[in-house]
Formats: sequence, C-alpha cells, structure tokens
Amino acid sequence: MTIQDLDPEIVCLYDVEKMPIRTIANLLGVHHSVVERVLGEHGLLPVFDNVKGTQKRRAYLIEPFEAYIDQTLKRYPVIPASVLHRMVVKRGYRGAESHFRSQIAKRRPRPVVEAFLRLQTLPGEQAQVDWGDCFQWPVEGGTRLLSVFVMVLSYSRMIYVRFSLDKQMGNWLEAHNLAFTYFGGVPRVALYDNLKSAVLERVGKAKRFNSTMLDMVAWYRFEAYPVNLYKGEEKGQVESGVKYVKRSFLPEIQASNLVGISLDELNRRALEWCVTTGGNRPWKRSTSYRVLAAYEKERPHLNPLPNEPFPAATETPVRVGKTPYFRFDRNEYSVPHTAVRRTLLVRADSKRVRVFDGTEVVAEHPRDWSIHQLVENPEHVVRLKEVKRKAQHHTRQDRLIRMVPRTEDFLLELSKRRGRLHRAVKQLEEMLDTFGAEELRIAIDEALKAGTVSTASVQLILDRRLHDARKAPQLPIDLPDEPKIRDIVVKQQDLKKYDALSKSQEDEDIPISDKPEKKDDES
Repeated sequence: MTIQDLDPEIVCLYDVEKMPIRTIANLLGVHHSVVERVLGEHGLLPVFDNVKGTQKRRAYLIEPFEAYIDQTLKRYPVIPASVLHRMVVKRGYRGAESHFRSQIAKRRPRPVVEAFLRLQTLPGEQAQVDWGDCFQWPVEGGTRLLSVFVMVLSYSRMIYVRFSLDKQMGNWLEAHNLAFTYFGGVPRVALYDNLKSAVLERVGKAKRFNSTMLDMVAWYRFEAYPVNLYKGEEKGQVESGVKYVKRSFLPEIQASNLVGISLDELNRRALEWCVTTGGNRPWKRSTSYRVLAAYEKERPHLNPLPNEPFPAATETPVRVGKTPYFRFDRNEYSVPHTAVRRTLLVRADSKRVRVFDGTEVVAEHPRDWSIHQLVENPEHVVRLKEVKRKAQHHTRQDRLIRMVPRTEDFLLELSKRRGRLHRAVKQLEEMLDTFGAEELRIAIDEALKAGTVSTASVQLILDRRLHDARKAPQLPIDLPDEPKIRDIVVKQQDLKKYDALSKSQEDEDIPISDKPEKKDDES
C-alpha cells in the first residue's frame, strides 16, 4: 500500500473522527510529518509553499490589535492580562481570555537582567540582620508563628540564630544583645531590611528610624544602615543564612514532631548547630579555610562590648477595666485592685511581664507564651476578695443603720464586748427582712435596756412578741427566681371531710378512764 492509498483514511480519521495527528501516525505506522503534509494538501492544515520553502501562516484574531497591545504593554509593562483583555474586547476582540493570556505572555517585555558586583568587606566591618518565618509552633491554647532571628558577619560568614514566638521590639533588642555577646564584639555597620523595628518611615532616601533602635545603636556604638527598598540582594548573606537555617537545621527539628522540645531547648540546639554545622562549612573566600577559622581571624577586629547589655523590653500602654486584669499578647494578666480604670505601661521581655504606674512597679508576672490564658498573682485575688467582703459588710451595715438607727448603738456596744460584727450584721439584716424595721427597732431597744446585747437576745425578743400576738412564726423562704415557681397557684381544698373523719374517730375511741382495771391475781 502506497502513501497515496492512505490519503482518504488520513483525511477521514482527522476530519470525521477528530483524531490528533500523532495518534493517526501511530495507527497507520507513518511519520507525523506525512500526516501533516496530506492534511495540508487537502486544506485541513496550513501547507508549505514549495517555492519559498515557508509555511503559509493563518490569520489570528489578535493581529488587528497588536499595535494597540504593544503600545499599552510598553507604557504599562505589569498590566494584568485580564485587564488588557477587557480593554481589547471593548475594541472588537472576540477571542477567549485563556488564549489571549498565552499571546500576551509572549509579547510582554522582559525585565532587564541586573548584574551585581561582588563586594569584599573587611574583618569586623559589617554584619547583616533579618527575621525569617518558619512554621506554627504548638503552645497551650493553640499555636504561634515561630520566627527566627539571624545575624551573619559579612567577612567570616559566622552565623547566629535565635528562635522566638513574636517579632516585637523586646525580642528584637534581646536578640541583638545575645548575638553581640555570642560574637564577642560589635561590628561597625549593620545592614537591615526596612522592618518597623528599625525604620518607621521612608520617603526616597529620607529615613525615620525607630527611636528605641537609635538608643540601642548609641549604646553599642555601631551604624545601622537600611538597604534600599526591594533590594534584598544588598543583604544577600543574611538572606542566604535564613534559607540555610530552614534547609539545614529545621528539617531535623520538624521530623521529631516537636515532642518534648521547649523553646529554650530549641535555641540551645540552634547555638550548637551554629558552631558545629555552621562553623565547619567552607569559607567563601578560600576553600582551605572554614568559617570558624575565618571568624577567629575576624573576632579581634570587632568593637568591644559595653559593660551592660542594652535594656531590652517591649513597651506598650494597656487599659485596665473594671476588673483587675489587662490584656497583653493574647493573654490576660492580673494587677492589684487599686489599679482598675487606669492606663498602665507594660514592659515585657522573653522571661517576665512588668506593669508600671509611672515609675512604680505595680505587678510582675512570668511571661506566658501560651494563648488565651489567665495569668494571676494569688495575692491580687486574695486581696480583692478581702476588700469585697469588707465592702459587703459596710453595705449591709449602712442599710441597717439607715432603716433602724438604734442599730448603730447596738453594734457599738457589741464591739465593746468584742462580739463578731460581721456575723451580727448579717443576722440583723436577715431579721430586718423577716420581721420588718419597726419590730427590729423595738427588739433592739429592749435588748439595750436589758443589757443583753447579742443577736440571740434580739431574736428571742422578736419570737416572744410574735408568740404574744398569736401570730404564726415568720420563716424566711428563699424561692428561686423562676416564674413557673413564683407564680404557681395552690388550689384551696375543702377540709370538711377531714372534720367528719375526726368526729367519727372520737366516737369510736374509748377513754382510758373507762377501761376496766386488771386484778392482781390476773396480772
């Protein structure tokens, strides 16, 4: 069978059965170029011009709009393809957005590739600092984002790593203190990204530093230099350092499922890793050197450390409401009851949370890295309960004296006899609610005249007066505050039937005096 004999079958499989070209070629055992030539000769595909040796190109829907698209892309290189598609549809384009996207991807101008110089720094001249985000760290009540602080000495590439559960100013400053102590000195310049802990605002080349950051810079006497916006390559060593930590150190930690590993233990392992794995990697400037050897060469050129580390703490004002608690970092901490309805200042580091009222420390707690927890000082709670009990006593006492003025003389006399005033006030208030103010006044007057100053005497007088008046005893009943109980209606029953039963029972009973006496011999 010749190729010409296959022409009708190729056309049928392509045009009627809608098979792809390579499938037809596999079924018929021919090369796909043969199938393409046959289909081109029958007008089903673009054919090759035998004279010029070029393929006749078919027209595309986008061709009438190419000039407008190229002009728009030149003016707005990053314009989204979806926006550009809506713009050309308004001008008559009828193609689908998916195909349009592929066409725009070919026409969009490519950014100019930037070349960088390899900069060489002197020993002790520069360090690079940055934060990195790792993964969610499990804590009581939920999870926190684990962040890593990385500082790299630019000359030796010696690395310092410290993990924390927030990026607030306290951890930022504390990490600097520990890093400078770890390196045994301070570099002359430190490169930073434009994070808020270092730079609050930037307009062009004008920069406004964080005031606390400037205090730390003056304390350690080094220069803080923020790199240009969107120029992370200017501090590429620390960028590579963060990736190195995530690629080399963290996988082993994550493989252990974080079971039994505290944050302090994680930081201890990180320091060991900095010396062993990080210090034994080859030095960039000479493969015969190790990073640890280059660091030993750089260390004498670092500026000396001050006598004390910089005071590192996160400072934030907090408002204490009507309850003696304030909210800080997704937890609630207690304060003395005298600090309610006030604005206080919190200074927190990684170990403790201190609360200031001006210059006075009003409360101090260990830092809790859990979330949604209540951190209380037992003394605050006990003191508040004592004050509330006293307040309750004075409230009851004021009510008694207001409604029964003679109560004041009664309580004064009771205090002279060293009676228990708290208990007496509570019992007198119960008598007031049960018998009323007038009866209680009479009973207290009688007790004072008789010289029997005690609540038992007052109770006895009230009960006697109630008995003399032939009234039912007053029993206080505390009903629950429920409508179905308080609004219940008790149906009055007819008691005449009980009277009839009682009368018949009396007729049947024989009086004891009418019973015959037993004889002595019968007994």
